[in-house]
Amino acid sequence: MKAIVILFDSLNRHMLPPYGCDWTHAPNFSRLAERSVTFDNNWVGSMPCMPARRDLLTGRLNFLHRSWGPLEPFDDSMPAILRKQGVHSHLISDHYHYWEPGGATYHSQYTTWDFVRGQEGDPWKGEVADPPIPEHVGSYEGYRGQLFRQDWINRKYMAEEEAHPQAKTFAEGIEFIRTNRGEDRWLLQIEAFDPHEPFFSHQAYKDLYPHDYTGKHFDWPQYQKVSETREEAEHCKYEYAALLSMCDAYLGKVMDAMDEYELWRDTMLIVTTDHGFLLGEHDWWAKNIMPFYNEIARTPLFVWDPRSGRRGERCGALTQMIDIAPTLLDYFGAETPTDMQGVPLTRAWEAEAGAAAEPGREAALFGIHGAHVNCTDGRYVYMRAPVRPDNSPLYNYTLMPAHMASMFSPAELQELELSEPFSFTKGVRTLKIKSGSYIPAHRFGTLLFDIQADPEQKRPIQDKEIEERMTAHMLRLMKSNDAPPEQYERLGLADG
Repeated sequence: MKAIVILFDSLNRHMLPPYGCDWTHAPNFSRLAERSVTFDNNWVGSMPCMPARRDLLTGRLNFLHRSWGPLEPFDDSMPAILRKQGVHSHLISDHYHYWEPGGATYHSQYTTWDFVRGQEGDPWKGEVADPPIPEHVGSYEGYRGQLFRQDWINRKYMAEEEAHPQAKTFAEGIEFIRTNRGEDRWLLQIEAFDPHEPFFSHQAYKDLYPHDYTGKHFDWPQYQKVSETREEAEHCKYEYAALLSMCDAYLGKVMDAMDEYELWRDTMLIVTTDHGFLLGEHDWWAKNIMPFYNEIARTPLFVWDPRSGRRGERCGALTQMIDIAPTLLDYFGAETPTDMQGVPLTRAWEAEAGAAAEPGREAALFGIHGAHVNCTDGRYVYMRAPVRPDNSPLYNYTLMPAHMASMFSPAELQELELSEPFSFTKGVRTLKIKSGSYIPAHRFGTLLFDIQADPEQKRPIQDKEIEERMTAHMLRLMKSNDAPPEQYERLGLADG
């Protein structure tokens, strides 16, 4: 048995043909839907990038206890468990956050791994002199400015499509398939940073979306309200679509390899993303800052399982990123640790068909550390806001105090305490470090949406009975995740 996981970053479900989009060019996603089960009710867990990857490896939610950070010493790690079961796992990725302090423990979980340099602000090519400042950047000052500067340097080394990090990542992944196609018990994870911003692709993909545009260079929206002109915003959306089409083309190359080597008969294929991305919907760009509307939180998921042979079908059961680790452990015959709270994805379609021994998931919890805690039952989405403007009280519980690109500062660590063990820390007391939040979640307030009647989430509803039911789901899920006590206080939930 073999398995391939293809993980894109910021892949929008609502812009894929299998989910109803009729204007993007993505024939291989349609082809994938014909060869697999398409999941219609898949949701994010922890946001954004590395928190989602901790969900992926550990099968449990990250965001209630900690923000962005490394894998913890007490975490159950899916690829590490598979290695003990004789399964060779290989990671190939151009997702440069794996190299930073806040992601540095993830790649070593795999038996072998390789990384491709150059995406976004990856500090790759060293040039001391500043490149000319593009009109859309304005300045190279500050953290964001340095990302723009490095990206502008990196792009100079990608004039040909073959030099694009995505192209190189998939080429390496296909080389692994070609080399090991006759072997058994391996897991390949091909992880593409695309279609994450900046939306950099080559002309062949841009040509799929002809449009008149004479404005400034614009393929990297900021995490803020839309302030650009209508023409600029539409152009940026086409730039995203072009990069999505590039992702589609390289997905097709993996499927071609599976065809060529007849891997469909003994190889599981999972294709998904960590989250979506706002392209002007709700008058916002990007993610994190605003409430997690469906464009961000409801994600695509396709699964081919050679054991069942189900293809061209759809599954409406609630699923999340935390289900992937148990799915792969089950597939390779490894025992799922008790601290993993995800369930095999095969159970979702069995539960929907009434063939499972246990009922399916009633509700799913999702969010980002320090902002709304969100809950959905598939019909309603409930976004519970913090009751205080500063989102307090809030702490990071970790033994690995690192942010995305830096270690915790000495000032942040001055007042740290030791917490009591959580149910999943294997008896270990973690550091308890006071945390802040840059997200204005309190300002948005608590929101409730009926996504069946209002799929675009334009009309929040007021319904005491539904809110009480969603709150009960939220409390149950928070307790089952052993949420820190201050999370209940932060959200104004008295039953914590």
